[in-house]
Amino acid sequence: MSERDGIEALAEAIGLYNDAWNAQDLDAIVAMHAPDMVFANHTAGESASGADVRDHIARIFESWPDMRFETRRLYVREGVVTQEWTATATHTSTLRRGEMEAPPTGRRVSWDGIDVIPFEDGLIKRKDVYSDSVSILRQVGLLD
Repeated sequence: MSERDGIEALAEAIGLYNDAWNAQDLDAIVAMHAPDMVFANHTAGESASGADVRDHIARIFESWPDMRFETRRLYVREGVVTQEWTATATHTSTLRRGEMEAPPTGRRVSWDGIDVIPFEDGLIKRKDVYSDSVSILRQVGLLD
């Protein structure tokens, strides 16, 4: 496979992956992960690996049942995808960040983030998430 073919395959794969996230389709998401995949949300201080990733993502969907992502910029290179996105969701469950806690407000919130996603043998090896948690905390009333 040429480098160009590899990049096109990654672009197609990340499109399917993003569609699965927006559909909150856990089976489709996990099917694209390597068995020892690591999911790390560095901003929230959360991490899961291997079989634990499925439950971790399920908890995200439970917290944000209508969450959707819109890709703003997509960078595809040999073996890695970096994407900038904006997420939107309704604050319908208690949000916890360390000792801070925000009961549901019903507010529609949005925040920006970046994912760095290396692939290995056609599967996602890691998902490193960096997001604007301060914006979320402001919108749910935890910060001024």
